[in-house]
Amino acid sequence: MNLKDIKKVYFIGIGGIGMSALARYFNGRGVEVHGYDKTETLLTKKLVEEGMQIHYTEDLGLVPEGISLVVYTPAVPATHKELVFLRGQGVPVKKRAEVLGIISRGMKTVAVAGTHGKTTTSSILTHLLRCGGIDCTAFLGGIVTNFGSNFVEGQSDWVVVEADEFDRSFLHLSPNIAIILSMDADHLDIYGDRETLLETGFRAFAAKVEKGGRLYIHYQWQEQLGDWPFVESYGIGGGTYRSGNVRVEDGYFTFDYQSPSHRIDGLQLAMAGRHNVENATAALTVALQLGVGEQAIREGLRSFRGIRRRFEILYRSEGRAYVDDYAHHPSELEAAIGAARELFPGKKITGIFQPHLFSRTRDFADGFAAALDQLDEILLMEIYPARELPIEGVDSQWLLGKMKNGNKRLVSKAALLEEIEIAHPEVLLTLGAGDIDTFREPIKAYFEKNRHS
Repeated sequence: MNLKDIKKVYFIGIGGIGMSALARYFNGRGVEVHGYDKTETLLTKKLVEEGMQIHYTEDLGLVPEGISLVVYTPAVPATHKELVFLRGQGVPVKKRAEVLGIISRGMKTVAVAGTHGKTTTSSILTHLLRCGGIDCTAFLGGIVTNFGSNFVEGQSDWVVVEADEFDRSFLHLSPNIAIILSMDADHLDIYGDRETLLETGFRAFAAKVEKGGRLYIHYQWQEQLGDWPFVESYGIGGGTYRSGNVRVEDGYFTFDYQSPSHRIDGLQLAMAGRHNVENATAALTVALQLGVGEQAIREGLRSFRGIRRRFEILYRSEGRAYVDDYAHHPSELEAAIGAARELFPGKKITGIFQPHLFSRTRDFADGFAAALDQLDEILLMEIYPARELPIEGVDSQWLLGKMKNGNKRLVSKAALLEEIEIAHPEVLLTLGAGDIDTFREPIKAYFEKNRHS
C-alpha cells in the first residue's frame, strides 16, 4: 500500500488511544479523516476540534463514500455492522497495527514492548530524543503532558512506537532498535498460556529486529527470552546498562547511571517509583546510543512531566494527595502503591480499584488480592466489563473475599464520592483501566474543597 494514495481514511474505534494517534498522523498529512466510536469522550471531542468527523451510532448511513482505507481495532467485534459492510465493499481493511507497520517501514524505528511500562518508556524516550536534537515522530499510548497529545510529528527519519503484544500486533513491526521491558503473563485470552506468550509473542518479536539492530531487555527477563546475538540487558542494580543508588531528593526520584561508555550521577526524574527509574534507564540508554548528549539527558529527565493516568498527581497540598493511575495488572498495582509509599512516607494510603475485564480478574485474582492488601484501606468497585460478558462466579465480592486486609469494602459508582467523604483519605489512589477516570475531576474538586480540613 502506498501512503501517498490515501485520501480518505475511516476509523472504526477512533477514540482508542492508539487509534487516535494514527488518526492524528493522517489528519496532519491532509488526509480526510472520518470515524466511529461507541461513546463520545474528551479525546473524541478534541479530534473533532482538530477537523475530524466522528459519529457514535452504528449506522451504515453515516459511513462516508470514497474511502481509501479502513482502520479498525481488535477491540471492535467482528459482527460490527459497519465493519461487516466495509469488508464487502472491496476497500482495504486493516488493523491499526498493520497500518503502523506500513508507516514505520519507511523510517528508522525504535519499538518499545513489554506487558508494563510501554507508554511511559516510549514517552520518556521521545522527550529525550527531542531534547537532544533528534526530531522524531512518535505514536504513544497515552496523552503525554509535555506534548499535550499521544502523537508527535517530527521531521527526522526516526519514529518511536509502542509494540503491543495484544493480538500479536507487534509482529507487524520490524524495528531497528527494540526494548522489552517485561514479559509477565497477560492477554491469556489471546495466547492461552504463558509459554505461548513467550514463544509466539516476545521471542517472535525479537526475531523481527532488523539485522544489525539492537535489542535491550530487562536483565531479569533475559534468560526467559533466550539467546539472541544482539541483545543487551538493563535494570536497577543489574544488567550491562544499569542504574543504582535510587533515592528521593527534593521531591525527585534521583539515581546514578552506569554503562560501558557512560557514567552519569545524580539524574533526577520527576515521576515517582523505582519502576519508572527502570523505564527511564531503558529510555536513556537508547537515547545515548542515538547520540543524545549527557546534559540533554539530565535536563530531559528532570523536565519530563509524565502521562495522563500514569501515577498522575492531581492534587498535593498540606500532607494530603490524590494520584490517578491506569494500573490494571497486579504488578502495576504493586508499582503504583510502592511509589506512593516512597513518595508519601508515613501517610495512610487509601486505594479505589476498578477491576478491568472478567477474564483478567479471574486469571489474576490472587495477585490482585495480594497487591491490594498492601494498601491501608481498600475501596473495591464492580468489574468493568469492556468487551466481555460476565463470567459466572467472578465478581468483586469474590475478589474482596480473597483479600486478607480487614480494612476493605465494596463501593458503587453512585456512592463513590460519599464513600470518599467518609474515608477522608490522606493519600488517595484511583486505580484501573475502566471508566474510573470519569471520577478524576469530582475527586480532585473534593480535595480542593477540603484543603484545610
